[in-house]
Amino acid sequence: MHLEHKPPHARQAATTLRDHGVERVDPYYWLRERESDEVVEYLEAENAYTEAVMEHTKPLQQTIFDEIKGRIKQTDNSVPYKKKNYYYYTRFEDGKAYPIYCRKHLSLDAPEQIMLDANEMAKGHEFFAVRGLEVSPDEKLLAYAVDTRGRRIYDIQIKDLGSGEILPDKIEDVTANCTWANDSRTLFYARQDPVTLRSYQIHRHTLGRDTASDVLVFEESDETFTCYCFKSKTDAFIMIGSFQTLSSEIRVLDANQPEGTFRVLLPREREHEYSVDHFGDDFYIVTNDNARNFRLVKTPVDAPGRENWQEVIPHRADVLLNGIEVFNDYMVVNERKNGLITLRIKPWVGEGAHDLDFGEPAYLAYVSTNEELDSETLRYGYTSMTTPNTIIDYNMRTREKKIMKQDEVKGFKQEDYVTDRLHAEARDGTRVPVSIVYRKEFKRDGKSPLLLYAYGSYGSSMDATFSAARLSLLDRGFAFAIAHVRGGQELGRQWYEDGKLLKKKNTFTDFIDCGQYLVDQKYTSPDRLYAYGGSAGGLLIGAVANMKPELFDGMMAAVPFVDVVTTMLDEDIPLTTGEYDEWGNPNDKVYFDYMLSYSPYDNVKAQDYPHLLVTTGLHDSQVQYWEPAKWVAKLRTTKTDDNMILLKTNMDAGHGGASGRYKRYEETAFRYAFLINLASRHQ
Repeated sequence: MHLEHKPPHARQAATTLRDHGVERVDPYYWLRERESDEVVEYLEAENAYTEAVMEHTKPLQQTIFDEIKGRIKQTDNSVPYKKKNYYYYTRFEDGKAYPIYCRKHLSLDAPEQIMLDANEMAKGHEFFAVRGLEVSPDEKLLAYAVDTRGRRIYDIQIKDLGSGEILPDKIEDVTANCTWANDSRTLFYARQDPVTLRSYQIHRHTLGRDTASDVLVFEESDETFTCYCFKSKTDAFIMIGSFQTLSSEIRVLDANQPEGTFRVLLPREREHEYSVDHFGDDFYIVTNDNARNFRLVKTPVDAPGRENWQEVIPHRADVLLNGIEVFNDYMVVNERKNGLITLRIKPWVGEGAHDLDFGEPAYLAYVSTNEELDSETLRYGYTSMTTPNTIIDYNMRTREKKIMKQDEVKGFKQEDYVTDRLHAEARDGTRVPVSIVYRKEFKRDGKSPLLLYAYGSYGSSMDATFSAARLSLLDRGFAFAIAHVRGGQELGRQWYEDGKLLKKKNTFTDFIDCGQYLVDQKYTSPDRLYAYGGSAGGLLIGAVANMKPELFDGMMAAVPFVDVVTTMLDEDIPLTTGEYDEWGNPNDKVYFDYMLSYSPYDNVKAQDYPHLLVTTGLHDSQVQYWEPAKWVAKLRTTKTDDNMILLKTNMDAGHGGASGRYKRYEETAFRYAFLINLASRHQ
């Protein structure tokens, strides 16, 4: 398939790493030297090789790109939401890659005011992202953050929405996180450590003053914690949240007294996680205190200690409490039962509590933008593998639903596709949910290609959602499945705890067992089964490639975390100290040995591997580019097959990939062409 093209081979230079009496020899450690000409030349050689191998798929890539672009409405508006005196919305224009942020005064019939046109701002930049838009309480100013490097290092600027003038208050090299005090003159923002990019300081800026004199109001000294600032929905409090994998701590400040002192709501405790909402005279706290799946308590604003807690929603062993949304007359409770989201409406006074009915076997429902307290309308979103994302306004009193918008997907007919919820039995007897979608004419004869996806870390649940781009695979005979493996939180907190630390391998074996189940049920066969995962999901791909390569014809790993031990021992990398509660601390030999037993890079061996497509970004701040680069280099010299292994490095982007919607379509088209090209060999 690619024998006419010779792959690059990275120079080997042995670096010996010694920990806990174990010697590891890393021949590609030198690839960490980001500024080295040799490193850049190697990555560019890999890109050239990938380009050459995939050259014959260029027409297919273009076809898929055109399909994706053709399905998605190019001139499109988000559903406007109201906050105070304005309706806010985002729109895209045909042929333009970036959003335009707009608002209208009092009525949707009022003239449009463009707050920011990201297309104009992006000119001259290979990478561009604008984040953290915050309108001041007096509605006259807009704070926003811009990244032109792809490393999530932002400059915050402030625009006068009346005159269009950009104020001289430029706050450089910070995060995109900021929030206004009620005086519309004071802005709180988060700054990151320049080396690890951990958000660790909250500063206060007063308009018109030199940013060099900004006041440090909080510094998070514990390297395992990250901090951020936000505002309560009631606008009464500025809050600073400090959090790590197993613990949180929130500080509060009267938003009318920005120069006051933050007070700790509940001091941090090991394995106590909580979040806070404000309503009336109380704070509402979602807490896992004596509640693995979380419970809801309320406590007076002036005396928030545990001795004053009143239980509002008790802990339930079979229901995970995700969070709440408060309104003047209602509370909306976001819960997860049997792996699926439930939205429960509870009046503050009287009867009438009820669940919203979604009526599909696998889906995602979520609370959308609800800025107004004094409203009986809940705006929520709904999507499934066969339902494009839909924004719905639900009257909590009359129980009427009004579809405000469903993403337009040209040529898509819902009745042409089937979605289902399956359960694969893992090797220890655990039932693992699998969501699957395919065209209705799909045959379960073992002769169809199937792409299996999973993530399985940090308690992040991967719900069954719609993808217009994915139709390009389904319409070519593919099925697409999500393995809801342990390490996510689909089946409650225990599901997460059973897929991390010294139980991490459950994530990988669950994925293998789900793949085997789909083969056994004749949805596909090993020569037609493909796998995809990104970041921590890329770790999953790397581990499974070592453990069960014969089950898959091809695999795709995006920005994969594959050099687990070396990275977790390096405290200068963002993905380290804050992650000890997820992976373990390798300075402890028990965790070192366990990590070493599954780390994809350390376990590459002389065996046949599936075809592999590995993608990364040179400026990735989360998973450094050298992890996938080293992994590919080691695989090339170790594996025993002639299968493709391709490394594609975006030389301008970071962890999130390219900026702008068209570049993202191109990346998706490239991945799909890789899969379709492989699957075509078996037709």
